[in-house]
Amino acid sequence: MKATKLFHDKATLSDGSIVEMTIWQLATSEPDRPHGLKYSLYYGRAGERLVGYDNERGKGDHKHLMGRELRYRFVSVEQLVADFLADIEGVRRDDVQRKE
Repeated sequence: MKATKLFHDKATLSDGSIVEMTIWQLATSEPDRPHGLKYSLYYGRAGERLVGYDNERGKGDHKHLMGRELRYRFVSVEQLVADFLADIEGVRRDDVQRKE
């Protein structure tokens, strides 16, 4: 069955990095997606994913942070977006500190 796109936004930041978020409502829940949502949240630049949250089939909810894949406990869409934005802020802060 087809998923319904609930939200999509893509922005290019002043340093050229990209933030893109897409969330779909599934017609039915699945074992790897019991909340009935499919999502892909991306932050990166020049072909390099720095932060990503997704729940591809077979893996369930997880995140990618600076080259590492970590389990993620989905609570709500609001919390998902808040966690994603917090990780972006942390990566950007670390990047600025490395340049100083």
